Amino acid sequence: MSAFSKRASALAVLCAMSLMIVLDSTIVAVAVPDIQRDLGFSDAGVAWVVNGYLVAFAGLLLFAGRLGDLVGAWRVFLAGLAVFTVASLLCGLAPTAGALIAGRFLQGAGGALAAAVVLGMIVRLFPQPAEQARAMGIYSFTQAGGAAAGFVLGGVLTDALGWPVIFLINVPIGLAVWLAGRRLLPRETGPGLRRGLDLPGAALITGGLSLAVYAIISSAPVAAVAAVLLLAGFVLRQHLARRPLIALRVLGRRWLLVANAAVVLVFATGMGFQFTNALFVQRVMGYDALGTGLAFLPTPIVIGLVSLFVAPRLTGRFGPRPVLITGLALLFAGLLLLGRLPVAPSYWADMFPPLVVMGLGVGVTVPAIIMLAMAGAAPADTGMVSGFSNTAQQAGGALGLAVLAAVAAARTADRGGAPEPVALHAGYTQAFLVAAGFVLTALLITVFALRRAPAQPAEPSGTTTPAPRAEPSRTTTAASQAEPSRTTGAQRSEPPVTAACGGAGAPPAR
Repeated sequence: MSAFSKRASALAVLCAMSLMIVLDSTIVAVAVPDIQRDLGFSDAGVAWVVNGYLVAFAGLLLFAGRLGDLVGAWRVFLAGLAVFTVASLLCGLAPTAGALIAGRFLQGAGGALAAAVVLGMIVRLFPQPAEQARAMGIYSFTQAGGAAAGFVLGGVLTDALGWPVIFLINVPIGLAVWLAGRRLLPRETGPGLRRGLDLPGAALITGGLSLAVYAIISSAPVAAVAAVLLLAGFVLRQHLARRPLIALRVLGRRWLLVANAAVVLVFATGMGFQFTNALFVQRVMGYDALGTGLAFLPTPIVIGLVSLFVAPRLTGRFGPRPVLITGLALLFAGLLLLGRLPVAPSYWADMFPPLVVMGLGVGVTVPAIIMLAMAGAAPADTGMVSGFSNTAQQAGGALGLAVLAAVAAARTADRGGAPEPVALHAGYTQAFLVAAGFVLTALLITVFALRRAPAQPAEPSGTTTPAPRAEPSRTTTAASQAEPSRTTGAQRSEPPVTAACGGAGAPPAR
């Protein structure tokens, strides 16, 4: 097998795990009514079938990213995949509501371990800008494909075989991916846990983020205050700890914080739109669950095609920033069109065109915003930065879901004697316009605050974590095998992603 084939195979393993996570999320959303009926969930309790996963996932991402830096990303990835697969089996066999929720928390923990290190592994596998853009496009295509398949499969599998199958289907897939990953993933190692995992810091950040997500989902002020206190305690701990979980020198980098603020807004839009548009299609347009999934298909299909065939070429030629600006502008336009939907819309005349425009926008936006969020990370910090970016995505999704749902509910409740369909229409279209505001804010951040790509951060001294290295007795890293005449991303003087963002610093090229 050639060096490129080894890297491509490793990318396929990483994307397969990401596909499982996305597929699981969308399938579960469709199956929630059947789960509620069969296990006797209350109306409020059934939300934890989704939220339990989200809380565990978001709360453990940063911890998992740091763990990958210390013991090797491939070990953490395979451990997370194993946990996710076992938890899927427990969910499929769950006899009670409590057992299912416990399984979903465990699934979220496994998903966090695997997902936290994926972006960093892709960056190291494909250090060259053009190759990295293509790899990110394939990764985004996988996400879109999972979303598209999930909406349809969720309805088909639940109706034909029952909701347990949506979890049990992960077991053979997870086992196959684990075996392939064991053989194909580059076996990089870190300095080991002796270099400091900072368990108190891990507990503070995990508890703080979990409570923050819970507060967003449940609108619980007490939880929000507790989350702020725990997160403040985490920052203090990182300042005082001899070997902190997250180096404050990294979180102090302006580019990282600003780029991930845009990530939060983009993913807040995506998750919130998915939720509100599903309700609009069902409650205003009268579609059933399967019909809703089919109605959604144009967006993920367009996202997949654009992210796979168009986005890599545009990003490789112009750099990520100009492409991101274009994508956000398209996404903004699509949401404005949805905000103008009539009370009795026609799917093909009124709904289909905005969905296609949004698909075009998201297809180029997501790969570019991920590349920008990873820009400037030193090789030793890629796991942490990857975890931080994934955390921003999950937190953004929770925020968008909570805010847009609240906006739609408040506007609908203020119906002023209007018939229910009219009130529902007003609520959901108002939510679409608020989502457009999220995108406009991300666009302004990109235009005015992400002008120049960050300089390569100096490798830290003292308590720093060395860059991941290949185990001498095992397979060497795929990236280092690729082209012997070149240096790897960890050895080059410029950061792997910054090179791809070079056009973002000079006159816009992305």
